[in-house]
Amino acid sequence: MKLLKQIFILLSIGLFIGSCASSPIKDTIKTEKPVIIANDSLEYQIIIIDIGFNAFLNSIAKPEGFYSQSYLEARNRTWVLTWNNRVRNISQFDSSIYENIIDFQSGTNYGYDVNYKLFNYFLFAQQKYRMNLGGGFRANRIN
Repeated sequence: MKLLKQIFILLSIGLFIGSCASSPIKDTIKTEKPVIIANDSLEYQIIIIDIGFNAFLNSIAKPEGFYSQSYLEARNRTWVLTWNNRVRNISQFDSSIYENIIDFQSGTNYGYDVNYKLFNYFLFAQQKYRMNLGGGFRANRIN
């Protein structure tokens, strides 16, 4: 299987820039850095620019090692399929959330870090956007 460098930008800053009224949120927008998920040996990269994901990853997400890599891979396979179906179905789903296809091959070992961060982005997105990608996780709103 030939792998090409993949760059996906999940961008939803525009949704919040116009709706931010308080200065702490505006300061967060100015200072929050994108989360880069990469496996250099596979030339695989995902860049996530979504306000609040850094905070989620650093404070709310379970620590690295909490889940096994096989568990993360299984969840990610399911959620990637659902995500990609929604990207392709723009008439039914918000294209400002589901912007890019994620090329996640089930037979490829992306490593723990890629799977961990992708898994946590899906958890974050389900809570932030009140969506359900399947798998029994409740979409509680992040405040």
